[in-house]
Parts: sequence; C-alpha cells; structure tokens
Amino acid sequence: MSQTLTNSAEESMQSTRPNMDVGNKPLHVIIFFAVLIGALGFAAFSVMQDMHSVGEGPLAVGTFVLLGIALVIALGFEFVNGFHDTANAVATVIYTRSLPPLVAVVWSGFWNFLGVALSTGAVAYSIVTLLPVELILQAGSNAGYAMIFALLIAAIVWNLATWAFGIPNSSSHALVGSIMGVGLANQFLAPAGAATQGVDWHQVEKVFSALLFSPACGFIMAALLLFVMKLLIKNKALYRAPEGDTPPPLWIRSLLIFTCTGVSFSHGGNDGQKGMGLIMLILIGAAPTAYALNRAMPEGAMPAFIESATHAQQIFASHGTGTPADLTELQARDIVGAALRAKAVSSPETFGALAVLSADISQSVKTYGSMKAVPAAAVPNVRTDMYLVADAIRVMGESQGFADDEKKSLKSFQSALYSGTRFIPLWVKISVAIALGLGTMVGWKRIVVTVGEKIGKTHMTYAEGASAELVAMTTIGLAEGYGLPVSTTHILSSGVAGTMWSNGSGLQLSTLRSMALAWVTTLPAAMAISGFLYVLFRQVF
Repeated sequence: MSQTLTNSAEESMQSTRPNMDVGNKPLHVIIFFAVLIGALGFAAFSVMQDMHSVGEGPLAVGTFVLLGIALVIALGFEFVNGFHDTANAVATVIYTRSLPPLVAVVWSGFWNFLGVALSTGAVAYSIVTLLPVELILQAGSNAGYAMIFALLIAAIVWNLATWAFGIPNSSSHALVGSIMGVGLANQFLAPAGAATQGVDWHQVEKVFSALLFSPACGFIMAALLLFVMKLLIKNKALYRAPEGDTPPPLWIRSLLIFTCTGVSFSHGGNDGQKGMGLIMLILIGAAPTAYALNRAMPEGAMPAFIESATHAQQIFASHGTGTPADLTELQARDIVGAALRAKAVSSPETFGALAVLSADISQSVKTYGSMKAVPAAAVPNVRTDMYLVADAIRVMGESQGFADDEKKSLKSFQSALYSGTRFIPLWVKISVAIALGLGTMVGWKRIVVTVGEKIGKTHMTYAEGASAELVAMTTIGLAEGYGLPVSTTHILSSGVAGTMWSNGSGLQLSTLRSMALAWVTTLPAAMAISGFLYVLFRQVF
C-alpha cells in the first residue's frame, strides 16, 4: 500500500515537472565552447605575461606541459563543481516557476562568476593547510605534481559518479577526503625514519566540523524559518504549490529570485576558492619567481613589514633559551619543519629557530627593498621562511607562553607574512569563475530533479523553496567570511528536507538514505581513490 502511494506521489510530481529540455541549441553550444576556449587561452596568456614581467624566459617544455595539464585538471574540478553543486541553487526557482530553466541556469552561472571574482581567498588557503608541509614547500617536485593530479582527479571522479546517479553530494567533502588520501599515501611511501607528515588531523577536524555542521544547520534552520513564517505570514499563496506554469505573485517571485542569486553568489565565493589554493600551488611549483611571493605588495609597506619581523625575532629569541647562537638558516628550517609535522612548536629550540628565520626574512626584505625586487635565486628560500614562520604562529594558537602584547605582535607579523605569500592573481580568479560559471550551465538537470521532486512527497511550495535558499545563502556567506569551507549541497538539500518535514509534506526516505549513504561513503571513497592515484603517479613521475 505504501509503495503504491509512493509511486502515485512520484507520478504526480513528474506530471507537474517544469519543461527542462532547453539549452542545447547550436548557438548555445557555439557560445559555450567559444567562452571555454577563450578562458583557457586567457589563462595561458596570463602565465606567459607574468613570466615576462619578472624577466623569466619560457618554461622548459616538460614543465610547461605539466603546468598546462595541472591547470586544466584544476579548472575541470571547478567545472564539475559548478554543474554538480550549483544545480541546488536553481532547483527552487525552477520548480516554483519563478524563472524559466534556461534563464535560471544562466543567471546562477553569472552570479557564481561574480562570487568567485570578488572572493577574499581565505577559504582557498584553509584547504591548502590540510596538505603535508613538505609537499606544500616542494609543489614543483615530482611528488608535488603527483599530489595535485591525484587529489583533483579523485574528487572529479567521485563527483561524476554521484552526479550520474543524481545524488546531491558535497564537492568540498570529496576534496577533503582526497587530500587525506594523499597525505596518508605520502606517509606510507616515506622511507623508514624519514621526516614526513601524513594528515594534519587538527586542520581536518576543523574543516570536517564545518562540513558536519552543514546538513544539521540546513535542516534545523530551514525548518524553524518555515515554522516562523507560517506563524507570522498568513498569505496562503505562499504555502501553495505552483499552478501549472503560471509564475508566482511578484513579491514571492522576487524573494525566490533574490535567494537563488544569494546562494549562487555565496557558492561562488566559497566553493570557487577551493581550487584556487591548489592552482596557486601548481603555479608556485612551476614558476616560483612569478608566483611564490606577492610582488604586488607596495614598497611603502616594507618598513612596517621589517619592523614587524624584527619585533617577532626578539619575541622568539626571548623564549628560545639554550638555542645555539650559530644556528644556520638551513638548520632552522629543518627544526621548524619537523616541529610543524609533529604539531609541537612551543619548545625553546623551535622558538630559537623561528628567531633565526624571522631575522632572515627581515634581512632579505631590507636588502632587496621590496618583494618584487627579490631575485629569482633567493625566492624559494624567502618564501619557505615566510611560510614556515606563518604556519608555526598558526599552529601555536593561543600559546600560554606569550604575554598578550607578544601574541598581538606575532599575529600582526603573521598577517604581514600572509600578505606576502597568500595571494591570488586576478586572472586565476577570473579563470576559476568562468569554469564554475560554465559548469553551472551543464549537467544541472539530474540534481535539480532530485532536489525538486525526490526529497519531499509533495510539490515544493514557494515558502519551502525560499526558506531553504535563505538559510543556505546566509550560512555559506558567513562561512566564506570566516574562511570555513562548507557544503552548498548539504546545506540546501537538507534545508529542503527540513522545510518538507516542518510543513508536514512528507519525505521520500529512499532519497534521504541515498544522500546519507553518499555522505558517509564520500570520505573513505575519495581517500581510497586519491591514495591509489598518488602511489601510481609517484611511479609515473
């Protein structure tokens, strides 16, 4: 009997499904590929332009080929992310007839583009900190390329697999799992006794907490919002399913379009950054002279930078009791690198090493006068020193060994170091924005149908769609501001489920089971795929 009712509900939903057979006309295809080819050409031109601006000659053929392949794979990840995740943003406006499907998809793609282009970059580097220290510092090595290829291909494969079955799944979740798989494989391949790092479990816990928070937040907050709306807003039209293809009343339609716009913009600002940090690692490894340091930092900022570095050196030195006075920069890097791998940076020996590196950073900037003046031969060492000190300060957190004014000074120095190493060129943002925007316009139908008619047993109402989108837009926007990678898919699809439950519309448990199974299996599956690929690529390279 229950199966009969379920089948009847599904047939009713399909009979009222919007017409989504649009967008494959020859002109659309021509425009799509023209933009795609233009974006790839723009990226290649920008790399050559950046190399020329620092006086570097053309890259070696092998390096250029690897760089090109790596960039295509990274942009491919963002493309897949677009059509996999962003379909969630347009499902509500399509199923409430607020926008025609083609208009909704193009509109969402445009706002995804803007979200990426105007993003801060904070999320980009929160993903990078999950990677093993030695692979970050040696991004241009064989192991570095194997890492990038393995984790991106693994995330793409899993995203495509879940998309093929129409299951809403988190690209962020898949990427974190891929990074963990590479970290564990890197540790497994290390020679006995070698200093290496597997997975930064503290960072994984931080990122995974944000991902775990996503579905719970979406379900509960959307359910509560709909409940409050029903108490405060008595307009019955808000809680009725659309009638045929008639658009909803203007004010409801405006609200739904606004929330779709907000989710698309927030998704671009958060998810679009996840590939940016990896693209920067690729660029730093292939062309360190152009991309290892932020050469756009103004010369006028250098005196304050030097003063901050000198003050940090004094603080570290005062806590570095017993450190040999003749410690070299190379020895200091080894000490700090080992401390970061062990996540134990509060020893006097480590503080002494950090004092040496801070002094080296200060002296380098003082000698050359600005970041853009650092010669090619010195760039790798300067960036390594800056990265190690900044990451050590991050790992220290609120260490009890420092006075409040010392903590404030070290945080200020960390911000200055981030300004010199954590930057994203405009062309990278634009390339990722185009990839994500184009991805939004391809393959969206499978996920849209799942969100629109396979989560609840009745047709989505205007209030249900607006509540789920409003929660998703707000949550993702706040997460981007705090540099936390959250899942657009988990927030929105669970938000739709929450509104259906709150409204008494009923839930299709088979769909929820599939989503839950994908959520549970994503991490181990992505880890297994990326770990296998990393071992394979290490042999190839």
